[in-house]
Amino acid sequence: MAKLRVNGIELYYEMHGEGEPLLLIMGLRRNVEWWYCQIPELAKHFRVIAFDNRGAGRSDKPEMDYSIRLFAEDSATLMESLGIERAHVLGVSMGGYIAQELAINYPDKVRALVLGCTSCGGARAVLMSAGRMEKFTANEGLTNEQILRKDMDIYFSERFIKEHPEKIDEFVEVSLRYYQPADAFERQFAACLKHDTVDRLCRMDLPVLIMTGDDDPLVPSVNSHILKELIRGSGLYLYPGRRHCFFIEEAALFNRKAIEFFNSAE
Repeated sequence: MAKLRVNGIELYYEMHGEGEPLLLIMGLRRNVEWWYCQIPELAKHFRVIAFDNRGAGRSDKPEMDYSIRLFAEDSATLMESLGIERAHVLGVSMGGYIAQELAINYPDKVRALVLGCTSCGGARAVLMSAGRMEKFTANEGLTNEQILRKDMDIYFSERFIKEHPEKIDEFVEVSLRYYQPADAFERQFAACLKHDTVDRLCRMDLPVLIMTGDDDPLVPSVNSHILKELIRGSGLYLYPGRRHCFFIEEAALFNRKAIEFFNSAE
């Protein structure tokens, strides 16, 4: 648990476990804390490196234009600073955008890739429905906790919300740690809107597994089917009835699938 001067900023990172390196890249607004269901298990099999993206968590939040390519440069430079030549990479949501750019622009650094609940962006991206977007952005006057609870049906299935209130409370508590300032969120979100790997995914020549919940309202699952079409030889695994945080709701299965995939890629 430390910070490194990386690409002109201080990046917060953590390392857990031993073995082949595995880089975890988190999504929009979130930070290392959101890997609470992954790090304990993945660290039994790999040397896990998790970090807070520029603009989030305990990393610096400079007032400048962000881009997905810049986030990928941060990731690559962090690896170099830690002496990691090549790693498995797991990215979810915006972290999947970053992982794509990392694999495209630094192909020698990525051994195998898992993409979760993410998209190629650009003209092929399928966005959240207008009704959902209206609800998702109706945050005026709400506290951070109220916003999280309002949007819980975006993250988890209704059955999970009903049957596991203690896990929902845990999720809220975790999500409120090192909460992102509004201006930093706007810079990260602007970067997401410009994400586009549609014409470059054909360059990927590595093992890729795509996973998502098939009822994800935030990044609809059709985006994963599009990624499979665009990434040669990639695999696709769908989680029936699961939503954007399928990797938390189905943590045991998700972790097992990721471990098996990365081990098979060796």
